Amino acid sequence: MPTPPPPKLLATPGAFDIQMAELHHMVRLSQQWLSSHILPILLAMLAGLALYLVMAFARRTLARRRRAEHDQLDFGLILVRTLSRTTHFFMMMTAARLVMGYAYPPEMISATIRFLFTIAAVFQGAIWAREFILSLIERRAEGDGRGETLANAMGLIRVLITFALFAIATIMVLDNLGVNVTGLVAGLGIGGIAIGLAAQGIFSDLFSALSIIFDKPFRKGDTIQFGTTTATVEHIGLKSTRLRSVDGEQKIIANAKLLEQEITNFSDIARRRYKMAIGLVYQTPPEKAERVPEILAGAIEEAGAEFQRASFIAFGASSLDFEAHFFVHGHDITEADAVRHRVGMAILRKFAAEGLEFAYPTQTTFTAAPDGTLVWPYAQPKE
Repeated sequence: MPTPPPPKLLATPGAFDIQMAELHHMVRLSQQWLSSHILPILLAMLAGLALYLVMAFARRTLARRRRAEHDQLDFGLILVRTLSRTTHFFMMMTAARLVMGYAYPPEMISATIRFLFTIAAVFQGAIWAREFILSLIERRAEGDGRGETLANAMGLIRVLITFALFAIATIMVLDNLGVNVTGLVAGLGIGGIAIGLAAQGIFSDLFSALSIIFDKPFRKGDTIQFGTTTATVEHIGLKSTRLRSVDGEQKIIANAKLLEQEITNFSDIARRRYKMAIGLVYQTPPEKAERVPEILAGAIEEAGAEFQRASFIAFGASSLDFEAHFFVHGHDITEADAVRHRVGMAILRKFAAEGLEFAYPTQTTFTAAPDGTLVWPYAQPKE
């Protein structure tokens, strides 16, 4: 009897075979879709192309306006700058997403378009937010005259904002893919805390520099006073500020330590108030003493200052004390000092013309007898 052939073994399909079968199935569905919906597909493609061309033309127009705009940043220009950053990939996926329903695509193609549109929209939102935030920062710091410092600060701000926004966008995309991002978010948070603690001093000075740039408590060239130091600002850096004291020494102080103190800025004074004390001798006739405020007002206005008030204030140890207050307009401290000098000289001339004498410390000694009668402190002259 002949030996029967061995039984055939049934091969179990592997993962590769399953994937190939799914691929063949998708290709077959796509062919059927293309053959049965050729006209809707062509119309949808034409509509999508038209939408893309309209968006591309609008983007090009905004970009041209952005390059030609040199005026002060306002919210309109900020929106122009933001929208001009629209990417071609986002415009293509937006057009495809809008016309997708008219072509009746299979679920596989619909899901792919929706997924790509989600990725494009998330990253486009990050790009728009980055441009909008940076434009707002530039608008806030516009015209402060800190070219080098502002450029360095903007470079660092641009890196930090870009990293933060695109990290958020990446997490959103991964979450949309079904990836568990809880561990990633926790890791980024712990890493950020560790970096912040390690570079606490550097970040403190850095954010203080940004506060100086955007809050503008003082600028380069301003004369300020902090503590017991009066100095002129020479350079505002990201870590420290360099100043030149009135005695000529260069002072270097960390930005954080500088902002911790009370700062007096002498450079932004449009009107300075001065006080001038005047003492007259006790021998001044009362009728002339009554006219002193009027005389002071005339001298102050003659010197080019603004008279505020003048009055008698006290009976001094050796003088009748008056006080005059006046304003000097202008930002230039040198000119203000010159006006104060002219006021003093005008008062001197006016008092000389009126016969008013300035007092100086004097004492008068009277000699008395044992019974309290005043006597001459020297021998009486013979008659």
